[in-house]
Amino acid sequence: MRPIRKILVFTLLFALGATLVWKGRNLFNKVPSLQSQEALAESHGDKAPDFPANLEWLNTKAPLTMQDLKGKVVLLDFWTYCCINCMHVIPDLKKLEQKYPNELVVIGVHSAKFINEKDSDNIRQAIERYGLEHPVINDRDMRVWDNYGVNSWPTLILIDPQGNMIGKVSGEGVYDVLDQKIGALVQSFDKKGLIERKPIQLALEKDRMPPTALSFPGKVLADTASQRLFIADSNHNRILVSSLDGQVQDIVGQGDIGMKDGSFSTAQFHHPQGLALVGEKLYVADTENHEIREIDLKNKTVTTIAGNGTQAGYGESGGIGTKAQLNSPWDLVARGDKLLVAMAGSHQIWSVDLKTHESKVFAGTGEEARADGPKELSAFAQPSGLASDGTTLYSADSETSSVRAIDLKDRGEVKSIIARDLFEFGDKDGQGDAVRLQHPLGIAWADGQIYLADTYNNKIKRIDPSKKTSTTFLGDGRAGSQDGSSARLDEPGGLSAAAGKLFIADTNNHQIRVADLKSGQVETLKLQGLEKFKTVEAPREFKGERVSLPSQSIAAGAGKVQLQLKLPEGYKINPDAPSLVSLRLSPEGQVQNFQKPQFPLEVPVAFSAQDTKIEAEWTLYYCAEGKDSLCLFKRVLTEAPLQVSPTTGAHEASLAYEIPLPEKK
Repeated sequence: MRPIRKILVFTLLFALGATLVWKGRNLFNKVPSLQSQEALAESHGDKAPDFPANLEWLNTKAPLTMQDLKGKVVLLDFWTYCCINCMHVIPDLKKLEQKYPNELVVIGVHSAKFINEKDSDNIRQAIERYGLEHPVINDRDMRVWDNYGVNSWPTLILIDPQGNMIGKVSGEGVYDVLDQKIGALVQSFDKKGLIERKPIQLALEKDRMPPTALSFPGKVLADTASQRLFIADSNHNRILVSSLDGQVQDIVGQGDIGMKDGSFSTAQFHHPQGLALVGEKLYVADTENHEIREIDLKNKTVTTIAGNGTQAGYGESGGIGTKAQLNSPWDLVARGDKLLVAMAGSHQIWSVDLKTHESKVFAGTGEEARADGPKELSAFAQPSGLASDGTTLYSADSETSSVRAIDLKDRGEVKSIIARDLFEFGDKDGQGDAVRLQHPLGIAWADGQIYLADTYNNKIKRIDPSKKTSTTFLGDGRAGSQDGSSARLDEPGGLSAAAGKLFIADTNNHQIRVADLKSGQVETLKLQGLEKFKTVEAPREFKGERVSLPSQSIAAGAGKVQLQLKLPEGYKINPDAPSLVSLRLSPEGQVQNFQKPQFPLEVPVAFSAQDTKIEAEWTLYYCAEGKDSLCLFKRVLTEAPLQVSPTTGAHEASLAYEIPLPEKK
C-alpha cells in the first residue's frame, strides 16, 4: 500500500484557516490518526458521540442514531459543498461503498463554511449534483463538528461496529488507508458475528427530482460571430450547441459518465465545465476527468489534448498531451494559440499550448491563499471562472470571494480587484475593502465592465475594475426562478456576454437565463429541438408518492378528463417554474403533457372499451403567497381504475390531488 499521499499540502492552509475561524471551539481531538498503530489495537478509541437531536437528515427516511448503526462500520465525512478537496474525496467514498455495500455506512456531515451552504435545499441540490447516495446531516450549527473535535474540511472519522472511534484522516488521497482499515474491521468483527448486513433505509433526494432538459449547467459560452451558444450541461455529461435564441443544433456526448474520445454520439465526459472557442474547435474543461478536450465542430469528433484522467498531486508542473496530469480544470479562456485554464484543484492558472499540447503552470504557487505580486509568486484559492479583455486575465477566486487580475503583458503581475480572504465573505456593494462577495464562480467581460456570478448570493454583480466598485446588476439575494426586471436566480455558475446580452448558467434552476445588458430585463432561454436528439437518460421508475383513487364508470366515446389541484392555504403554483402534468389512459396509452398547467385543467379524450386505468403524473413547483422563489417541489402519481361501458356511464373522469401543508423544519 502506498502511504497516505502526504495529505496534499494545499489542504493544510485550508485546515489552518478553519482552525483560525473556529478559534475558541474545542479542537482537541482524542481520535488516533489512521496512520498510527493504536488504530489497529483491539482496545479501540472512545465511544463515538451520538448525533444531536433535531438535526435535518437528507437521503434517509428518518434520522439515524448510533444504535441504528450497530453492526456497521461507519465512516463520517465532514464536508462543505464549496470545497474542491471535499469534491475530490467523493470518488473514494463511492469506491468504498461499492466494495463494502452491506458492511459500510458512509454518513456525510455537512458543516457549512459559507452562509448559503447552511440551507438544506441548497445541500439537497449539492447531493444531487455530486451523486451522493448515503445519508447526509445538515450540521448547520457545527454541533457534530464540535462533538468530534474536527478542525478542517475534509475530515473522515472511522467508527467500528460497536460504536468505538478507530481513527481519523484529513485531506485527499485517502482510499488506500481507509480500504485497509475497513477491510480489517469487517474481517475481525465478522469472526465474532458482530457484522449487521441488513441495509439501512434510504430515501434518496434524487428520486424526488423530476427530469429536466438541462441538469446543473455549469458554464455557458456565447459567440457573436457565429451566433452560437455552447452549454456545459454538466450533470448530463454533455455539451449542447444551439443558436443564441435556443434552437438546438447539436449535442456532444452520449450522456453517461465516462472518459472516451470519438464521435459526438459516442464520446463521454465527466461533469464538464468551462468552454473556449477557437475557429471551429471548441475546448472543454472536463473537470472530473481532469482533462482538456477538443471538440471539432466541423468533423464532429472529440479528442483529449491534455490530461490522462488521473488527478495531479501537489507540485505537478504539467507535461505534453495525455502524459500530463491536471487537477479539476474549471474554466478556460483562449488567447492566441494558448488556452488559459482555471485549475481549481491546484489553486493555480495553467496554460495549454494548442499546437504542441504542452500544459504548464502559468501563475500561482499552489498554496491556497490570496497573494498578489509576480505571477510565479502569487497564490489563488480555487479559481473557478476566467474572462479577459485582451490584455488582462480576470479570475473569480471562489474560496476567497475575490476577483483577481493578471497582466498578460510584461511580467504578468497579479493584482486583486476585489480582495478578501478565505473566511471573509458576505453580500455588500461599494468600493474597495467595503465590498463583500460569497463564493463567485462565473465571470465575463463586456463594455469595459466585469460581470460576476456572485454564486452563493444568487446575484450577478457589475464590477468596474479601474474604480474597484461593485454594484448589484441582477437578483435580490433570494434563490428563485423569476424573469423580468426583478429577476431571481439560484446559484448561477457561468456567464458569457454576446450581442448585447448576458447569458447565465443558472445552475440550480437547470436553466439558461438571458439578460439585456442595458435594461437588465431577464428571460429564460427556451431550448427548442432537443427531442430530435437521443435522450440522455432512460426513463426512471417512478419513485415519488402514489395515490390510488376510487374506480370510475365511464361511457365509451368522446369525453373529457378534469384534473383538479388543491394547494395548502397561503400557497400558489410558481408561475415561472416548469410544472408539468402528464396524463395517460391505460398503461399502454399515449401520454399527453401539459406544461405550466392552469387548474382545473380539462382535457378532451376518447374513451375506449380497452381502457382500464387513468393516471396522471404531477410535477409541481409551489411557494408561499408573496414569494416568487422556487421553494417547494412535489412529484406524485394519481391513478384510478376505469370501467368503460359502451352505453352507460359518465362522459367525464376526474383526477384530483391535494398537496398537504408543508412540514415546518
